[in-house]
Amino acid sequence: MSIETVAGPQDAQHVPLSEADKLRQDAESAAQVRRLANHPDVIALRVEKVRTQIDVLLWVGIFLGLAFTMVNVQAFAASGAAVWSLAWLSAWLLDPMVSLVLVAVLRAEQITARYQVQTGRWAHRTKWFAFLATYVMNTWKSWTHLDIAGVALHSVPPVLVFLAAETAPVLRDKLTEAVMAAAGHAFTGEANTQETAPAAEVTPSAPAETPDAEEPVPTPALSPAPAPRRTTRKAKAPAKQGRKLRADYLAEARAAWAPGIEITPAWVREVCPEVSRGTSKNVADDLIAETRTAPTVLPVPAPTTTARTDSEEAA
Repeated sequence: MSIETVAGPQDAQHVPLSEADKLRQDAESAAQVRRLANHPDVIALRVEKVRTQIDVLLWVGIFLGLAFTMVNVQAFAASGAAVWSLAWLSAWLLDPMVSLVLVAVLRAEQITARYQVQTGRWAHRTKWFAFLATYVMNTWKSWTHLDIAGVALHSVPPVLVFLAAETAPVLRDKLTEAVMAAAGHAFTGEANTQETAPAAEVTPSAPAETPDAEEPVPTPALSPAPAPRRTTRKAKAPAKQGRKLRADYLAEARAAWAPGIEITPAWVREVCPEVSRGTSKNVADDLIAETRTAPTVLPVPAPTTTARTDSEEAA
């Protein structure tokens, strides 16, 4: 009878859990949720959802702004032509012609910014020309009549479309950097767990290499002992270089810069091909600030020549 009474309470379905068991289960489930929430794939999936929402909102705003400017551009192109005449009908083609080219450039930047690839100068120039043409044709009559209210009214949609188109690649670039940062943190965390294992294997070999019987002779034999420690330190270096920081790009740009070179984000991207667009601008600003505040120290070769002449005279 005693054995049956002992086996009964071990069944969790019949015995209620204690408060400590409930807290233990909650802690285990919370730790599992935290590990999965910080997983790079889960973070990438969340970023993709946010990226989709941002793209939808930006495209809706851009199309609404371009649709608003279509009427004013048509009135500017028709310039008093009779309604339903050939000139009046052809005036409706001007704004869609400019808008379609602009949308094509923005669509290409949407894909290239996802993978942090630069579109080039011609795409940027085409986008600027399309915006300037739309703004001028949209506000021309208001400027000629000095209608301040009309200028303000017809300036808001083109400027808002321009700001949305310029901000969209930067936002997509930052979202990509967020995914890469999450993957980089996960990589360094795995590397740290792998680096701790060889350290535990090296430590037990130390007491085996220090015999007390031979004191004068083992001193040269113990000299190669630090060799495995150096190899372990060298093995750690490539594992930590999973992702460059802003200071690393700044150091590379500082080493490549020379007096006379104009510091621009494009030049930083040429020196550091893997840098993103937003980081290149920050690195360029930091390097410009350093070059402005850094003193010019040029009379360094003078003491070296004098020191050589003094040594030659002494010889």
